Amino acid sequence: MTTSAEHLTVAQARRRAVLRARGFMRFGLRSRVAIAFALGAFILSVLLSVVAYGLVRGNLVSERESAATRQAFLNARVVRDQLRGQSQPEQAVLDGLESPTGASPVLLRNGQWFAVTSERGKQQLPQSLRDIVIAGHPARMRFSLDKHAQLGIGVPLPGVKAAYFEIASLEDTEKALGSIGISLAAAAVVTTIAGAFLGTWASRRVLRPLSHVSSAAVAIAGGRLDTRVAPIADPDLGTLVNSFNDMASALQERIERDARFASDVSHELRSPLTTLTTSVSVLEARRDELPERAQAALDLLSADVQRFSAMVEDLLEISRFDAGAARLHLETVRISELVLQAVAASSGGDIPVTISADAAACTVAVDKRRLVRVIANLIGNADRHAGGCTLVNVELVDHDVRIGVEDEGPGVDETDRERVFERFARGSEAAGRRGSGEGVGLGLALVREHVNLHGGRAWVEDRPSGPGARFVVELPTVAPEEPEEPEDLGPAAVLATDLEALDGEASE
Repeated sequence: MTTSAEHLTVAQARRRAVLRARGFMRFGLRSRVAIAFALGAFILSVLLSVVAYGLVRGNLVSERESAATRQAFLNARVVRDQLRGQSQPEQAVLDGLESPTGASPVLLRNGQWFAVTSERGKQQLPQSLRDIVIAGHPARMRFSLDKHAQLGIGVPLPGVKAAYFEIASLEDTEKALGSIGISLAAAAVVTTIAGAFLGTWASRRVLRPLSHVSSAAVAIAGGRLDTRVAPIADPDLGTLVNSFNDMASALQERIERDARFASDVSHELRSPLTTLTTSVSVLEARRDELPERAQAALDLLSADVQRFSAMVEDLLEISRFDAGAARLHLETVRISELVLQAVAASSGGDIPVTISADAAACTVAVDKRRLVRVIANLIGNADRHAGGCTLVNVELVDHDVRIGVEDEGPGVDETDRERVFERFARGSEAAGRRGSGEGVGLGLALVREHVNLHGGRAWVEDRPSGPGARFVVELPTVAPEEPEEPEDLGPAAVLATDLEALDGEASE
């Protein structure tokens, strides 16, 4: 049975593996492909370098040892022949030998050692090598001398009661192997860098269709629902492109159908609503002739008709935004005067308005009808959910005009500050008052739509001087430019109307 400690170790190992995987996934897909190519090139180059180095090292060392051994045996025969003839003394025989560079002959005869140089002699030969050769067996042994590889070769000469040794330096072979190792390491580095560049190039080429899909998705999210991705011949990515286009077509159809539904319903409601409004107006003209209970019912009916009329107008306005039919009719106005007029028209002039000195003379290009509607919606929102608006202030911040509408209500929770600007959505405090029957959640949505159309922003924050909320509208002092042509998204982004033509050309 496994112990709890073993279970803990396994769990820790799994956790570390997951963390390492998550750390790798932090990189983008292109980066991961490039890293994978570079890592593969590095591993392959290292393996090839190790194999190549091992083969070259074996061949070089083997050839060097074979050449040194042949030369040593040749010199041993020369020494044996000359010692048999007694023509020269031992030292003269050694001095007359032809040995390659780095080789040192050593002779043992009658218990006496002879060497070409005084530095090379008995003490430099390994004891085990001497013992083997003196015992009558030729031998070869590698050893280290002054941190350099040496090759010792011994040949017994029993006919002249001697033993011939030769010490060959392998320093040149070491240098050659070092140069080869450096070259292979440099080649591994170059191969790794080339692998990284190849991975980057391949990832860009392979993922290019995905970048076009991403650009098209951003365009669709921005409202350009007719954006599609041009078909490609790749059998793998072609399925992705076709699925994306099908999804975009279904999304466009659904949104357009919903927009048409809201627009059609709103238009259909205007006729009976006009009849109701006219009938209520007739009844209100004869209000004094009605009994008290009928007057109360008339007041309720009149309020609901007004609310219904406002809701229909809001739905029509929303449908214009969805259909892309909303257009600005810009006029150059003094912002302070427009705000004063809008507040007076919305509240009867009982709301204080403060205007900063730099904003008092500021002129902006805005659609007067839409901006008046924005201020009216914000004041109406404060009346319904916060007990009324307490202050409207206008200021100039970084060359942008800011209009703030304050109230002393419960405020808006931070989690609801974006949601309150959505359609048919209200904050948690407002949601608890749905029984009052006031508001349908379109006022703030229209505020944001109108402000976005002007190239501005709208948000809600805490009231700076106490409890409550402050709704802020920021408008640029420069008039927004309406693009004449849609932004080019690259060769792979096409309009839905052009997609069938491209499909026909591809099939031909």
